[in-house]
Amino acid sequence: MFKTLLVMIFGFLPSAFSWWVIRKTQLRTRNRIRQAAINLSRRQLQQSMIPVPDEHISDRYYLEGVGYLVGDISCQYNARSGYIRCAVNPTGPCQGCRYYEPKEFTTREICS
Repeated sequence: MFKTLLVMIFGFLPSAFSWWVIRKTQLRTRNRIRQAAINLSRRQLQQSMIPVPDEHISDRYYLEGVGYLVGDISCQYNARSGYIRCAVNPTGPCQGCRYYEPKEFTTREICS
């Protein structure tokens, strides 16, 4: 009887240890994801509080259905964003940019 009980205990030990490791890993992962979400929300709050310099306001405009945009939207490299102009010249200005390439609009883009 005692040997049978001992064999059963040693048989369940690897499963119990595996369950304990998995549970510990899940808790650690959950805490990391929670901390990342908190850090991201703090970063977004800090970024939203950064004042926009006057030089960026001059070529910022509102487009109905899209929102605020910065820069020359007719340029191929324009990011279509309210925060960054393009990948080539992100801080601007767009006037006289040597990388300017006119974007070819399709009929669908013009109508919508």
